[in-house]
Amino acid sequence: MSFLCVIGSLNVDLVIQAERLPAPGETLLGGPFATFRGGKGANQAVAAARLGAAVTMIGCVGADDFGRDLRAGLVAERIETRVRRVAGVSSGVALITVLEGGENTIVVAPGANAALGIEDLDHANAALKKCTAVLLQLEIADEVVTEAARRARALGKLVVLNAAPARTLDDRLLAHVDALIVNRGEAQAIAGAGPTDDEGLLDLLQARGVSRIVLTRSAEGAVAVDGAETYEQAAFPVEAVDAVGAGDAFAAAFTIELARGHGFPTALRVAAAAGALATTRPGAQPSLPRRAEVQALLDRHPDTASFQPHEP
Repeated sequence: MSFLCVIGSLNVDLVIQAERLPAPGETLLGGPFATFRGGKGANQAVAAARLGAAVTMIGCVGADDFGRDLRAGLVAERIETRVRRVAGVSSGVALITVLEGGENTIVVAPGANAALGIEDLDHANAALKKCTAVLLQLEIADEVVTEAARRARALGKLVVLNAAPARTLDDRLLAHVDALIVNRGEAQAIAGAGPTDDEGLLDLLQARGVSRIVLTRSAEGAVAVDGAETYEQAAFPVEAVDAVGAGDAFAAAFTIELARGHGFPTALRVAAAAGALATTRPGAQPSLPRRAEVQALLDRHPDTASFQPHEP
């Protein structure tokens, strides 16, 4: 069992299904509505726990019903919580529109997530010391992400950053990251006015100081670099209904496989299977698969493996 520390956001997801996105100023009648526990940090913590890791979650919620429910959800998954309740602000909320076929758009009101500070890292110092790996995202303040990565690296921990949502990143953060997980939009946001092809994006990101990078490409699978080695991973064939949570399942699975000592090919394959399964059910945390489900998908598709595309 690997021990993972996740530092990040907790949100309530308010999800509505729609045939299309409304135009500016338009009111559009949608389909079914549902409420789910979410937030990239909490999603990744739950995903890792369901995949067999021992997990500590560090974050903030509001002193409201949403916050109480978010904490209860973590406890139900046997996740150790270092989640502070913040008075006077709401818990984080994400407004999500899901289109037919699973594609989605998301608007997040950070709420209490914005209150997560350096003092919360101080209070969670014991968890940082005992973990094997630290998984980070970008739905909390940049300075907290950077300091968490710095402290984890100083303690000799594996530091993985899922750089979502997309934005530019400071080299001071990237200097403390062992592995970076991005989609194309996130890679382009970090790269700036640079190349838009996958190979060029990976080269530029490596030039920023991170040698291990995974570029996820939705139905096209993923491409990754580990130093001078390049790997490609095909997507697993599934019937997608909702892509919310798929990236979080991928990031959690990839991180814990690396933390278990497995190489890039194995980590990519397990992560791709976990991400694919998360698209087959609606909602973020309800869609996150368990270890047995991932193994069953891997067994059904032994040919869907990671490979080096440019071997001499």
